[in-house]
Amino acid sequence: MKKPFTKKIIPIQPVPVDAAADSVFSLSDEQAKIYPRSVGGFFARLRWVMVWVTQLVFYGTPWLQWNERQAVLFDLAGSRFFIFGVVLHPQDLIYLAVLLVLAALTLFFFTAVAGRLWCGYACPQTVYTEIFLWLERIMEGDRLARMRLDAGPWRAEKILRKGAKQALWISLGLFTGFTFVGYFTPIQDLVQQLLTLSFSPWEWFWVLFYGLATYGNAGYLREQICIQMCPYARIQSALTDMDSMVIAYDSERGEARGSRARAADPKALGLGDCIDCTLCVQVCPTGIDIRNGLQNECIACAACIDVCDEVMVKMNYPTGLIRYSSGKGMADKLTPKQMVKRVWRPRVWVYGVLFLGVVAIFAGGLSTRKGFAVDIIKDRGTLARELGNGDIENIYSLKIMNASEATQTYTASVQGLPGLTLATNPVLSVPATGIGALTIRLTLPFEAAQTYRGKASPISFRVETLKQGKAVAVEEKSTFVIPR
Repeated sequence: MKKPFTKKIIPIQPVPVDAAADSVFSLSDEQAKIYPRSVGGFFARLRWVMVWVTQLVFYGTPWLQWNERQAVLFDLAGSRFFIFGVVLHPQDLIYLAVLLVLAALTLFFFTAVAGRLWCGYACPQTVYTEIFLWLERIMEGDRLARMRLDAGPWRAEKILRKGAKQALWISLGLFTGFTFVGYFTPIQDLVQQLLTLSFSPWEWFWVLFYGLATYGNAGYLREQICIQMCPYARIQSALTDMDSMVIAYDSERGEARGSRARAADPKALGLGDCIDCTLCVQVCPTGIDIRNGLQNECIACAACIDVCDEVMVKMNYPTGLIRYSSGKGMADKLTPKQMVKRVWRPRVWVYGVLFLGVVAIFAGGLSTRKGFAVDIIKDRGTLARELGNGDIENIYSLKIMNASEATQTYTASVQGLPGLTLATNPVLSVPATGIGALTIRLTLPFEAAQTYRGKASPISFRVETLKQGKAVAVEEKSTFVIPR
């Protein structure tokens, strides 16, 4: 006799949720303010070098001149981009796409090699946060002084310090917004408009919008941009592996943590080299404890390395308790030379080869540009018509975009059908970096047209000019329609 079938039920027991361990971000939760402590050292100096380099490029580039014009100008009204000696039109947006691909490959390459170097040293959010924190320290003091000031009552000194800080922040934000607009409106003209407060509505909007964004992101949101809004922290795990150089804490050497006198022997006390001073947490701009392992919130600024090395020197311990290393290097105790050798692995070579390949394509494309572009538009109102003498006429609009910074003369010709002739003057003069248009009438004799009745025959326009004494030509295909 068969036993009756019974279902096996797996009981599900409710587990209490630890609110402190719940990492779900809520906009309604008040985020604890982070007060990063100032730090010196090699990586701190390197960050400030990058601050100076990036800001000199950003604030200084609009003031550079090239051929009696602004060297870098994105003239949206004129549909032209000036980048030093290169003039790009909307038809050249393929170069922008290639630049975006280069930027992505560069990010992949450096992330695979050494983690979030971009975040730690060159990201605008990191750079402007560093500048705003520097201004805050000037007005309010270092970490403890700022904490006491915020906790204290609103007195004259607090109002004065807070007000001065806000004035500096707002001024820097507006100057940043002004410079940003200077890439789209000639900045020297923008200065004249500023003196008379005669900005256009869009210029007012973007100066204030970009200034407010800089003020809010670098002054208040700070680490929340990196932790909650930036997608890069979420994808870095897909770009790094155990051979990527990242900031790591040597737990085998540092544990167990504990305070001790400088002259004490940590081994006799059963302690590691970490004295649990928490300075690595205090200097972290995102407020994490690197001793808990690599985390998404780490932006690789290396402030914890600088401050930990200072402590190790004071305690007469070897430096490098927190250092750049790899997961494989920590696990297998590899030397720096061995870790660097392992960095050059297949994925890094693939990113590098792809990057160099795209650079070669980009450079080759720019070097072989004709200096002008041609666009042929057939008259849609009249595809074809028969003249009084029986000849067939088609009308086209020829547009030539002059990418050079000198007036150029262009000559058009056509080929593709026997007897096809230009019925208009084929010569067009186009001003520097301008766009010229010419209406072209093509005619085909009655006798020649009989063979092609009811067909749209392919033809080719050829536009020529002289470039450095040599003839340069661009060909554009079209069709010639012959009615029945």
